[in-house]
Amino acid sequence: MKSPSRSRVTPHASRRGDRGGDPLDGLVNLFDLGIVLAVAFLLAALQSVNLTDLLTQENVTVTRTEANSKTIIVKEGESIKTVKLSKESVTGSGRPVGQVFRLEDGRLVYVEGGNTAEAETP
Repeated sequence: MKSPSRSRVTPHASRRGDRGGDPLDGLVNLFDLGIVLAVAFLLAALQSVNLTDLLTQENVTVTRTEANSKTIIVKEGESIKTVKLSKESVTGSGRPVGQVFRLEDGRLVYVEGGNTAEAETP
């Protein structure tokens, strides 16, 4: 019986490194591409619902009105709070604590304290 022949490695070939490289290098590049695409999709989703201010500004209040409810998103520093409002009415008793004025540009200004009966409206 003949023994299987062995391949002979030349001394020149044994001194040279593998030029093929690591076959998993391409997988690392695909992982990097996946991270970039995930961030791009996140930014596109925030842009489509007009919430990019949540990433760029320090303090933001966003109001979203839907058919049967209203949602207020408040960002103060690093914390984000979401409040869902319903159309239910609340009754009770209390005392006035201030007044709210709507400016010409649409902003609301709350003036705290004082006698609200004596306050002038702009």
